[in-house]
Amino acid sequence: MSLIGRTLADLALDLKAGRTTGRSLVESALEAIDRDGRAFTLVTAESARATADAWDSLRARGVAAPPFAGVPVSVKDLFDVAGQTTGAGSLTLQNAAPAADDAPVIARLRAAGLVIIGRTQMSEFAFTGLGLNPHRPQPPNPRDASRVPGGSSGGAAASVALGQAAAAVGTDTGGSVRIPAAFCGLVGFKPTQRRITRRGAFPLSFSLDSIGPIGESTACCRTLDSILADAEPREAPPIPVAGLRLGAPRQYFTDGMAPEVAVALERAFAALTAAGARIITFDFPELERIATINARGTLSSAEVFAHHRRLGLLDSRKRIDPNVWARIAPGESMSAADYVDLITARAALIEDANRRTAPFDAVIAPTTPILAPKIADVATAEAFAQQNLLALRNTSVANLLDRCSISLPMGTDEGPPAGLMFIGETGDDARLLRIAEAIETLVA
Repeated sequence: MSLIGRTLADLALDLKAGRTTGRSLVESALEAIDRDGRAFTLVTAESARATADAWDSLRARGVAAPPFAGVPVSVKDLFDVAGQTTGAGSLTLQNAAPAADDAPVIARLRAAGLVIIGRTQMSEFAFTGLGLNPHRPQPPNPRDASRVPGGSSGGAAASVALGQAAAAVGTDTGGSVRIPAAFCGLVGFKPTQRRITRRGAFPLSFSLDSIGPIGESTACCRTLDSILADAEPREAPPIPVAGLRLGAPRQYFTDGMAPEVAVALERAFAALTAAGARIITFDFPELERIATINARGTLSSAEVFAHHRRLGLLDSRKRIDPNVWARIAPGESMSAADYVDLITARAALIEDANRRTAPFDAVIAPTTPILAPKIADVATAEAFAQQNLLALRNTSVANLLDRCSISLPMGTDEGPPAGLMFIGETGDDARLLRIAEAIETLVA
Protein backbone atom coordinates (compact mmCIF):
# COMPACT_ATOMS: atom_id res chain seq x y z
CA MET A 1 0.00 0.00 0.00
CA SER A 2 1.59 3.28 -1.11
CA LEU A 3 1.42 6.16 1.35
CA ILE A 4 1.30 8.75 -1.42
CA GLY A 5 -1.88 10.79 -1.15
CA ARG A 6 -3.08 8.94 1.94
CA THR A 7 -4.19 11.03 4.90
CA LEU A 8 -3.66 10.13 8.54
CA ALA A 9 -7.41 9.69 8.91
CA ASP A 10 -7.48 7.22 5.99
CA LEU A 11 -4.67 5.18 7.51
CA ALA A 12 -6.28 5.17 10.96
CA LEU A 13 -9.51 3.80 9.48
CA ASP A 14 -7.63 1.09 7.60
CA LEU A 15 -5.77 0.07 10.76
CA LYS A 16 -8.97 -0.03 12.79
CA ALA A 17 -10.79 -2.11 10.15
CA GLY A 18 -7.89 -4.54 9.76
CA ARG A 19 -7.33 -3.62 6.12
CA THR A 20 -3.68 -2.92 6.84
CA THR A 21 -1.11 -3.22 9.60
CA GLY A 22 1.54 -0.94 11.01
CA ARG A 23 4.19 -3.30 9.65
CA SER A 24 2.72 -3.01 6.14
CA LEU A 25 2.76 0.78 6.34
CA VAL A 26 6.34 0.82 7.57
CA GLU A 27 7.45 -1.57 4.83
CA SER A 28 5.76 0.63 2.23
CA ALA A 29 7.68 3.63 3.54
CA LEU A 30 10.97 1.72 3.58
CA GLU A 31 10.45 0.45 0.03
CA ALA A 32 9.93 4.04 -1.13
CA ILE A 33 13.09 5.09 0.71
CA ASP A 34 15.02 2.25 -0.95
CA ARG A 35 14.06 3.71 -4.32
CA ASP A 36 15.44 7.16 -3.41
CA GLY A 37 16.67 7.85 0.09
CA ARG A 38 18.07 11.34 -0.44
CA ALA A 39 15.41 12.90 1.77
CA PHE A 40 16.98 11.27 4.85
CA THR A 41 20.14 11.63 6.90
CA LEU A 42 19.28 8.50 8.89
CA VAL A 43 16.72 5.73 8.35
CA THR A 44 15.84 3.72 11.47
CA ALA A 45 14.42 0.71 9.69
CA GLU A 46 14.79 -1.96 12.36
CA SER A 47 13.45 0.10 15.23
CA ALA A 48 10.54 1.22 13.02
CA ARG A 49 9.70 -2.40 12.20
CA ALA A 50 9.94 -3.42 15.85
CA THR A 51 7.68 -0.58 16.98
CA ALA A 52 5.10 -1.32 14.29
CA ASP A 53 5.15 -5.02 15.17
CA ALA A 54 4.57 -4.20 18.84
CA TRP A 55 1.49 -2.15 18.04
CA ASP A 56 0.18 -4.82 15.64
CA SER A 57 0.62 -7.44 18.35
CA LEU A 58 -1.45 -5.39 20.80
CA ARG A 59 -4.21 -4.95 18.24
CA ALA A 60 -4.21 -8.67 17.47
CA ARG A 61 -4.76 -9.36 21.17
CA GLY A 62 -7.66 -6.94 21.31
CA VAL A 63 -5.76 -4.35 23.36
CA ALA A 64 -6.80 -0.78 22.62
CA ALA A 65 -4.19 1.17 20.70
CA PRO A 66 -4.03 4.84 19.68
CA PRO A 67 -5.69 5.42 16.30
CA PHE A 68 -2.40 6.20 14.55
CA ALA A 69 -0.36 3.45 16.19
CA GLY A 70 1.98 2.04 13.53
CA VAL A 71 1.79 4.99 11.11
CA PRO A 72 5.29 6.07 9.97
CA VAL A 73 6.36 9.72 10.21
CA SER A 74 9.66 11.48 9.59
CA VAL A 75 11.38 14.08 11.78
CA LYS A 76 13.78 16.84 10.80
CA ASP A 77 17.47 16.36 11.56
CA LEU A 78 17.49 18.99 14.31
CA PHE A 79 15.39 17.15 16.90
CA ASP A 80 16.95 15.24 19.74
CA VAL A 81 16.18 11.52 19.47
CA ALA A 82 17.68 9.42 22.25
CA GLY A 83 20.83 7.64 21.08
CA GLN A 84 21.14 9.66 17.86
CA THR A 85 23.36 12.61 16.98
CA THR A 86 21.45 15.84 16.36
CA GLY A 87 23.19 16.96 13.18
CA ALA A 88 21.11 20.01 12.15
CA GLY A 89 22.39 19.44 8.61
CA SER A 90 25.95 20.44 9.52
CA LEU A 91 29.37 18.81 9.39
CA THR A 92 30.31 20.78 12.50
CA LEU A 93 27.96 18.65 14.62
CA GLN A 94 28.56 15.23 13.06
CA ASN A 95 30.79 14.12 15.96
CA ALA A 96 28.60 15.52 18.70
CA ALA A 97 27.54 13.18 21.50
CA PRO A 98 24.25 11.36 20.89
CA ALA A 99 21.19 12.84 22.56
CA ALA A 100 20.50 11.37 25.99
CA ASP A 101 16.73 11.85 25.74
CA ASP A 102 14.00 12.40 23.22
CA ALA A 103 12.87 15.97 22.66
CA PRO A 104 9.36 16.40 24.14
CA VAL A 105 7.79 16.51 20.68
CA ILE A 106 9.48 13.22 19.76
CA ALA A 107 8.22 11.65 22.98
CA ARG A 108 4.71 12.88 22.15
CA LEU A 109 4.84 11.33 18.68
CA ARG A 110 5.85 8.00 20.20
CA ALA A 111 3.13 8.19 22.87
CA ALA A 112 0.56 8.69 20.09
CA GLY A 113 1.77 5.45 18.48
CA LEU A 114 3.43 7.10 15.51
CA VAL A 115 6.53 5.31 14.22
CA ILE A 116 9.61 7.42 13.52
CA ILE A 117 11.00 6.17 10.23
CA GLY A 118 14.06 8.43 10.18
CA ARG A 119 15.64 11.87 10.23
CA THR A 120 15.20 14.14 7.21
CA GLN A 121 17.63 16.33 5.32
CA MET A 122 17.58 20.08 5.86
CA SER A 123 19.37 23.30 4.98
CA GLU A 124 22.37 23.64 7.28
CA PHE A 125 21.28 25.01 10.67
CA ALA A 126 17.81 25.57 9.10
CA PHE A 127 19.03 28.88 7.71
CA THR A 128 17.92 29.00 4.06
CA GLY A 129 14.56 28.70 2.36
CA LEU A 130 15.58 26.73 -0.73
CA GLY A 131 16.50 23.38 0.82
CA LEU A 132 20.00 23.00 -0.61
CA ASN A 133 22.82 21.53 1.46
CA PRO A 134 26.24 21.00 -0.15
CA HIS A 135 27.32 18.51 2.53
CA ARG A 136 24.87 15.75 1.61
CA PRO A 137 23.01 14.25 -1.36
CA GLN A 138 20.40 16.73 -2.53
CA PRO A 139 16.81 15.91 -1.45
CA PRO A 140 14.64 15.81 -4.56
CA ASN A 141 11.66 17.97 -5.35
CA PRO A 142 9.20 15.15 -6.13
CA ARG A 143 7.24 17.36 -8.53
CA ASP A 144 10.27 18.37 -10.61
CA ALA A 145 13.73 16.95 -9.95
CA SER A 146 15.39 19.94 -11.59
CA ARG A 147 14.02 22.28 -8.91
CA VAL A 148 14.77 22.88 -5.24
CA PRO A 149 12.45 21.20 -2.71
CA GLY A 150 12.26 24.31 -0.53
CA GLY A 151 13.71 24.70 2.90
CA SER A 152 14.78 24.44 5.38
CA SER A 153 12.59 21.34 5.92
CA GLY A 154 13.11 20.15 2.34
CA GLY A 155 13.69 16.50 3.23
CA ALA A 156 10.57 16.54 5.39
CA ALA A 157 8.34 17.60 2.50
CA ALA A 158 10.07 15.25 0.06
CA SER A 159 9.57 12.30 2.43
CA VAL A 160 5.80 12.86 2.48
CA ALA A 161 5.41 13.57 -1.23
CA LEU A 162 7.43 10.43 -2.09
CA GLY A 163 5.38 8.17 0.19
CA GLN A 164 8.29 7.63 2.59
CA ALA A 165 6.29 8.92 5.55
CA ALA A 166 2.62 9.63 6.11
CA ALA A 167 3.49 13.05 7.55
CA ALA A 168 6.54 14.95 8.74
CA VAL A 169 7.59 17.23 11.55
CA GLY A 170 9.77 20.24 10.78
CA THR A 171 10.55 23.69 12.07
CA ASP A 172 9.58 27.10 10.75
CA THR A 173 11.65 30.19 11.60
CA GLY A 174 10.86 32.20 8.49
CA GLY A 175 8.85 29.75 6.40
CA SER A 176 10.78 26.50 6.69
CA VAL A 177 7.64 24.35 6.91
CA ARG A 178 5.40 26.33 4.57
CA ILE A 179 7.91 26.94 1.75
CA PRO A 180 8.75 23.24 1.12
CA ALA A 181 5.07 22.38 1.50
CA ALA A 182 4.24 24.92 -1.21
CA PHE A 183 7.05 23.82 -3.52
CA CYS A 184 6.12 20.12 -3.14
CA GLY A 185 2.31 20.42 -3.33
CA LEU A 186 1.56 19.70 0.35
CA VAL A 187 0.03 21.40 3.39
CA GLY A 188 2.36 22.98 5.94
CA PHE A 189 1.32 24.59 9.23
CA LYS A 190 3.27 27.04 11.40
CA PRO A 191 1.68 27.34 14.85
CA THR A 192 1.83 30.29 17.18
CA GLN A 193 5.32 29.80 18.58
CA ARG A 194 4.55 29.42 22.27
CA ARG A 195 2.02 26.62 21.79
CA ILE A 196 4.64 23.90 21.18
CA THR A 197 7.78 23.47 23.25
CA ARG A 198 11.05 23.85 21.37
CA ARG A 199 13.09 22.04 24.00
CA GLY A 200 15.33 19.45 22.37
CA ALA A 201 15.30 21.18 18.98
CA PHE A 202 18.57 22.72 17.77
CA PRO A 203 17.78 26.45 17.65
CA LEU A 204 18.14 28.96 14.88
CA SER A 205 16.31 31.90 16.48
CA PHE A 206 14.69 31.48 19.88
CA SER A 207 12.49 34.50 19.09
CA LEU A 208 11.12 33.04 15.86
CA ASP A 209 11.50 29.23 15.79
CA SER A 210 8.26 27.25 15.63
CA ILE A 211 7.66 23.50 15.32
CA GLY A 212 5.07 22.43 12.78
CA PRO A 213 3.77 19.59 10.61
CA ILE A 214 3.73 18.87 6.88
CA GLY A 215 1.04 16.56 5.53
CA GLU A 216 -1.30 15.63 2.72
CA SER A 217 -4.19 17.65 4.16
CA THR A 218 -5.12 20.28 6.69
CA ALA A 219 -6.68 17.53 8.80
CA CYS A 220 -3.31 15.75 8.88
CA CYS A 221 -1.64 18.92 10.11
CA ARG A 222 -4.39 19.53 12.67
CA THR A 223 -3.93 16.01 14.03
CA LEU A 224 -0.15 16.30 14.28
CA ASP A 225 -0.39 19.78 15.73
CA SER A 226 -2.56 18.47 18.58
CA ILE A 227 -0.04 15.71 19.28
CA LEU A 228 2.94 18.07 19.19
CA ALA A 229 1.19 20.53 21.49
CA ASP A 230 0.13 17.71 23.84
CA ALA A 231 -3.45 18.92 23.54
CA GLU A 232 -6.66 16.97 23.22
CA PRO A 233 -8.15 17.54 19.76
CA ARG A 234 -11.41 19.42 20.10
CA GLU A 235 -14.31 18.75 17.80
CA ALA A 236 -15.78 21.96 16.45
CA PRO A 237 -18.43 22.71 13.84
CA PRO A 238 -17.05 23.41 10.37
CA ILE A 239 -16.61 27.05 9.44
CA PRO A 240 -18.68 28.00 6.38
CA VAL A 241 -16.72 29.63 3.59
CA ALA A 242 -19.62 31.97 2.84
CA GLY A 243 -19.18 35.14 4.84
CA LEU A 244 -15.47 34.76 5.59
CA ARG A 245 -13.62 38.08 5.47
CA LEU A 246 -10.20 37.43 3.94
CA GLY A 247 -7.81 40.36 3.80
CA ALA A 248 -5.61 40.52 0.70
CA PRO A 249 -2.81 43.11 1.04
CA ARG A 250 -2.36 45.29 -2.04
CA GLN A 251 1.40 45.44 -1.66
CA TYR A 252 4.43 43.51 -0.43
CA PHE A 253 3.20 39.90 -0.74
CA THR A 254 2.54 40.17 -4.49
CA ASP A 255 5.56 42.29 -5.43
CA GLY A 256 7.66 40.52 -8.05
CA MET A 257 5.16 37.68 -8.36
CA ALA A 258 5.80 35.09 -11.07
CA PRO A 259 3.11 35.02 -13.79
CA GLU A 260 2.19 31.40 -12.95
CA VAL A 261 1.66 32.29 -9.29
CA ALA A 262 -0.40 35.34 -10.26
CA VAL A 263 -2.71 33.21 -12.41
CA ALA A 264 -3.12 30.62 -9.67
CA LEU A 265 -3.83 33.33 -7.09
CA GLU A 266 -6.49 34.90 -9.31
CA ARG A 267 -8.18 31.50 -9.74
CA ALA A 268 -8.10 30.88 -6.00
CA PHE A 269 -9.65 34.26 -5.28
CA ALA A 270 -12.34 33.59 -7.87
CA ALA A 271 -13.16 30.19 -6.36
CA LEU A 272 -13.38 31.63 -2.85
CA THR A 273 -15.55 34.52 -4.03
CA ALA A 274 -17.87 32.10 -5.83
CA ALA A 275 -18.21 30.16 -2.58
CA GLY A 276 -19.32 33.30 -0.76
CA ALA A 277 -16.08 34.47 0.87
CA ARG A 278 -15.29 38.18 0.78
CA ILE A 279 -11.81 38.97 -0.53
CA ILE A 280 -11.08 42.45 0.78
CA THR A 281 -8.03 44.20 -0.60
CA PHE A 282 -6.38 46.55 1.86
CA ASP A 283 -3.25 48.58 2.42
CA PHE A 284 -0.75 47.07 4.86
CA PRO A 285 1.88 49.82 5.12
CA GLU A 286 3.31 48.37 8.34
CA LEU A 287 5.05 45.68 6.27
CA GLU A 288 7.15 48.31 4.56
CA ARG A 289 8.86 48.89 7.92
CA ILE A 290 10.37 45.40 7.91
CA ALA A 291 13.33 46.38 5.74
CA THR A 292 14.14 49.30 8.06
CA ILE A 293 13.75 47.13 11.16
CA ASN A 294 16.24 44.60 9.75
CA ALA A 295 18.65 47.16 8.27
CA ARG A 296 21.37 46.42 10.86
CA GLY A 297 20.71 42.69 11.02
CA THR A 298 17.93 40.26 11.76
CA LEU A 299 16.82 38.46 14.90
CA SER A 300 17.90 35.20 13.28
CA SER A 301 21.41 36.44 12.51
CA ALA A 302 21.94 37.84 16.00
CA GLU A 303 20.57 34.83 17.84
CA VAL A 304 22.18 32.12 15.72
CA PHE A 305 25.56 33.86 15.95
CA ALA A 306 25.29 34.06 19.73
CA HIS A 307 24.27 30.42 19.99
CA HIS A 308 27.11 29.24 17.76
CA ARG A 309 29.60 31.31 19.73
CA ARG A 310 28.42 29.64 22.95
CA LEU A 311 28.88 26.21 21.35
CA GLY A 312 32.31 27.06 19.97
CA LEU A 313 31.22 26.46 16.37
CA LEU A 314 32.60 29.72 14.99
CA ASP A 315 36.08 28.24 14.71
CA SER A 316 34.62 25.82 12.14
CA ARG A 317 33.08 28.50 9.96
CA LYS A 318 35.06 27.33 6.91
CA ARG A 319 33.16 24.03 7.07
CA ILE A 320 29.78 25.78 6.97
CA ASP A 321 27.83 26.21 3.71
CA PRO A 322 28.91 29.66 2.39
CA ASN A 323 25.28 30.55 1.65
CA VAL A 324 24.44 29.85 5.29
CA TRP A 325 27.51 31.61 6.71
CA ALA A 326 26.55 34.71 4.71
CA ARG A 327 23.38 34.86 6.83
CA ILE A 328 25.07 34.07 10.15
CA ALA A 329 27.92 36.56 9.72
CA PRO A 330 25.91 39.80 10.12
CA GLY A 331 25.21 38.77 13.71
CA GLU A 332 28.88 39.35 14.53
CA SER A 333 28.68 43.07 13.81
CA MET A 334 25.37 43.72 15.58
CA SER A 335 25.68 45.61 18.86
CA ALA A 336 23.59 45.08 21.97
CA ALA A 337 21.86 48.36 21.17
CA ASP A 338 21.05 47.11 17.65
CA TYR A 339 19.47 43.98 19.12
CA VAL A 340 17.44 45.92 21.70
CA ASP A 341 16.23 48.32 19.00
CA LEU A 342 15.23 45.36 16.86
CA ILE A 343 13.18 43.76 19.64
CA THR A 344 11.51 47.08 20.44
CA ALA A 345 10.68 47.74 16.79
CA ARG A 346 9.27 44.25 16.43
CA ALA A 347 6.92 44.75 19.39
CA ALA A 348 5.65 48.00 17.91
CA LEU A 349 5.17 46.37 14.51
CA ILE A 350 3.15 43.54 16.06
CA GLU A 351 0.90 46.00 17.86
CA ASP A 352 0.25 48.09 14.75
CA ALA A 353 -0.23 45.07 12.48
CA ASN A 354 -2.73 43.55 14.90
CA ARG A 355 -4.89 46.67 14.65
CA ARG A 356 -4.61 46.67 10.86
CA THR A 357 -5.79 43.07 10.37
CA ALA A 358 -8.36 42.89 13.19
CA PRO A 359 -11.37 43.15 10.80
CA PHE A 360 -10.39 39.95 8.93
CA ASP A 361 -10.79 36.25 9.61
CA ALA A 362 -7.36 35.75 8.03
CA VAL A 363 -4.85 37.46 5.78
CA ILE A 364 -4.48 35.71 2.42
CA ALA A 365 -1.48 35.81 0.08
CA PRO A 366 0.74 33.55 -2.04
CA THR A 367 3.00 31.47 0.17
CA THR A 368 5.90 32.48 -2.04
CA PRO A 369 5.77 34.93 -4.95
CA ILE A 370 7.87 32.50 -7.01
CA LEU A 371 7.78 28.89 -8.10
CA ALA A 372 10.50 26.56 -6.83
CA PRO A 373 13.68 27.78 -8.56
CA LYS A 374 15.68 25.41 -10.69
CA ILE A 375 18.81 24.17 -8.94
CA ALA A 376 20.93 25.26 -11.88
CA ASP A 377 19.56 28.80 -11.56
CA VAL A 378 20.80 29.28 -7.98
CA ALA A 379 24.33 28.00 -8.49
CA THR A 380 26.00 31.36 -7.81
CA ALA A 381 26.00 33.11 -4.44
CA GLU A 382 24.26 36.13 -5.92
CA ALA A 383 21.47 34.13 -7.55
CA PHE A 384 21.03 32.03 -4.43
CA ALA A 385 20.73 35.08 -2.19
CA GLN A 386 18.16 36.72 -4.47
CA GLN A 387 15.92 33.67 -4.79
CA ASN A 388 16.31 32.79 -1.12
CA LEU A 389 15.09 36.23 -0.08
CA LEU A 390 12.09 35.95 -2.41
CA ALA A 391 11.24 32.49 -1.10
CA LEU A 392 11.32 33.69 2.51
CA ARG A 393 9.81 37.15 2.14
CA ASN A 394 6.11 36.34 2.48
CA THR A 395 6.28 33.52 4.97
CA SER A 396 8.63 35.33 7.36
CA VAL A 397 5.94 37.91 8.07
CA ALA A 398 3.97 35.46 10.23
CA ASN A 399 7.09 34.63 12.27
CA LEU A 400 7.97 38.27 12.80
CA LEU A 401 4.37 39.03 13.85
CA ASP A 402 4.27 35.95 16.12
CA ARG A 403 1.22 34.47 14.38
CA CYS A 404 -0.05 31.15 13.10
CA SER A 405 0.00 30.49 9.36
CA ILE A 406 -0.74 27.71 6.90
CA SER A 407 0.14 26.97 3.28
CA LEU A 408 -2.33 25.09 1.08
CA PRO A 409 -1.62 23.68 -2.39
CA MET A 410 -2.88 26.11 -5.03
CA GLY A 411 -3.79 24.87 -8.46
CA THR A 412 -1.55 25.89 -11.35
CA ASP A 413 -1.46 24.98 -15.01
CA GLU A 414 1.01 22.31 -16.08
CA GLY A 415 4.16 22.77 -14.06
CA PRO A 416 5.37 23.14 -10.47
CA PRO A 417 2.82 23.72 -7.69
CA ALA A 418 2.31 26.96 -5.79
CA GLY A 419 1.06 27.64 -2.29
CA LEU A 420 -1.77 29.77 -0.92
CA MET A 421 -0.96 31.15 2.52
CA PHE A 422 -3.34 32.18 5.29
CA ILE A 423 -2.14 34.10 8.34
CA GLY A 424 -4.26 34.06 11.48
CA GLU A 425 -4.04 36.01 14.70
CA THR A 426 -1.66 35.11 17.51
CA GLY A 427 -3.04 32.08 19.36
CA ASP A 428 -5.95 31.65 16.95
CA ASP A 429 -4.51 28.40 15.58
CA ALA A 430 -7.61 26.23 15.98
CA ARG A 431 -9.78 28.65 14.05
CA LEU A 432 -7.21 29.10 11.28
CA LEU A 433 -7.00 25.33 10.83
CA ARG A 434 -10.79 25.08 10.58
CA ILE A 435 -10.84 27.87 7.98
CA ALA A 436 -8.14 26.13 5.96
CA GLU A 437 -9.97 22.82 6.16
CA ALA A 438 -13.09 24.44 4.71
CA ILE A 439 -11.13 26.11 1.91
CA GLU A 440 -8.51 23.60 0.78
CA THR A 441 -10.60 21.71 -1.80
CA LEU A 442 -11.79 24.95 -3.38
CA VAL A 443 -8.33 26.23 -4.23
CA ALA A 444 -6.48 22.99 -5.05
